[in-house]
Amino acid sequence: MRIIKNTVLQGKHNKPILTDVFYKETRQPKPIVIFCHGYKGFKDWGAWNLMAEAFANTGFFFVKFNFSHNGGTVEQPIDFPDLEAFGNNNYTKELDDLESVVDWVSNNTDFKNEVDTNNISLIGHSRAGGIVTIKAEEDARIKKVITLAGVSDFGSRSSTIGDLEQWKKDGVKYVVNGRTKQQMPHFYQFYLDFKENEERLTIKRAVQNLQIPHLIIHGDNDASIFIKEAENQHLWNANSQFEVVKEADHVFGASHPWKSKSLPTHLLEVVDKCCNFIIN
Repeated sequence: MRIIKNTVLQGKHNKPILTDVFYKETRQPKPIVIFCHGYKGFKDWGAWNLMAEAFANTGFFFVKFNFSHNGGTVEQPIDFPDLEAFGNNNYTKELDDLESVVDWVSNNTDFKNEVDTNNISLIGHSRAGGIVTIKAEEDARIKKVITLAGVSDFGSRSSTIGDLEQWKKDGVKYVVNGRTKQQMPHFYQFYLDFKENEERLTIKRAVQNLQIPHLIIHGDNDASIFIKEAENQHLWNANSQFEVVKEADHVFGASHPWKSKSLPTHLLEVVDKCCNFIIN
């Protein structure tokens, strides 16, 4: 298997996008799968590398990346050394980053014998479920979209609500990272960007307008994003496929760091469901 880690892409927002690719060198075009991490996440979190290998072993060209403003750096792509970048992140930047990655994998001549650029699927976990759904609805290059424990509404999230007057006055509000114990900043620009782009950033609108196959996967023991959000998306798109992973939590049994050499049972089930959906 060929694994290329930490390729630096220059996106649209003056911060690098770090990208990994996993694939078997066969000189045969393979379906492209692009995976987007969620809020307070990163491409090397938990079992994501094992998940990437599983997709590659199944015959996909698998791409994962750090959003440019997720709080990581080129030197330290794991965790959040750059909290100022994290505070300056927003949904629009993440959509732009994803577009940059799609452009890169579509136009990179190094991969021209290994990728089928007419067969690109997006997978988004948690918050990125909304990002991939919006991007899939607006970008004709995307042929299938999958959400894993995905959100259904950006407007109701803690990052866009709260004491707006205090947030505006202070210019920043903080969310505690339960694992690292860092105070993670959200600068007021996050709210302003959401309101300025609210129609585009309405996940319900994107889901209702999807014209491509749409798979929704959610654990029924998810305490972070309740399964009701998946049920809503399934209602909004009658043609979507809805798969419940019994007893699975928000990260499908994974954690960070992940010491095992095997995928957790629930995440392995997720990979199988995704692969079958993309192939068929």
